[in-house]
Amino acid sequence: MGNAPLMPKATAVWLVENTSLTFDQIADFCKLHPLEVKGIADGEVAAGIRGHDPITSGQLTREEIEKGERNPDNRLHLSVSKVVVPEVKKARGPRYTPLSRRQDRPNAILWLVRNHPELKDAQIMRLVGTTKTTLKAIRERTHWNSAALTPMDPVTLGLCSQIELDFEVNRAAKDKPAVEDHGQTLVPASVTTSPRVEPTTTEDVFGKAKPAAAPDEEDNFDADRVFRRLKDVDFGE
Repeated sequence: MGNAPLMPKATAVWLVENTSLTFDQIADFCKLHPLEVKGIADGEVAAGIRGHDPITSGQLTREEIEKGERNPDNRLHLSVSKVVVPEVKKARGPRYTPLSRRQDRPNAILWLVRNHPELKDAQIMRLVGTTKTTLKAIRERTHWNSAALTPMDPVTLGLCSQIELDFEVNRAAKDKPAVEDHGQTLVPASVTTSPRVEPTTTEDVFGKAKPAAAPDEEDNFDADRVFRRLKDVDFGE
């Protein structure tokens, strides 16, 4: 049995009303029993169903219908749709945690909070299958069993795989803003590659000598002047 068209009964209603195909041809195409098609023609079946045109929906060509009307033994063939319908992906539900491991989930949450503070709440919830309420209670140390909790690796506990943990950690690291480094920077190449001038004179090595200070008046000792001053002094003779 091949594929049936969309809305088989509505398609059968349209073919009964708009073509001269036999009941067997319509039943074979719509995957219905011939007596059911006869009941549609008699108004006993599908009385409230509106006919569906298989030509406009691209399921059957008019040439195929005319061929069947000319030859009652000809069987209709469903046209291949040129429109590719994307596969509907099933929404991923919360991670299932075995009953034997659920008691270890708070320990795994505590381990993630301490060892990977960069992880967001949604990432931790995906990894261990917890709720936001439980996660908040463990972060704020208001969990009913906070005193007895022990940090434990969720990979070791079997709550997630190492690949899943690494993926979430790497994603969190990419989302984290870069920290500016204000440490020591390299010297510009123009400085390190500039030619060095070798010293050629003593002034290049030690610098210019300072000019000699002017001699003090006391440094010019004059004996005659001293004796003349002594003669002028009255010692009370």
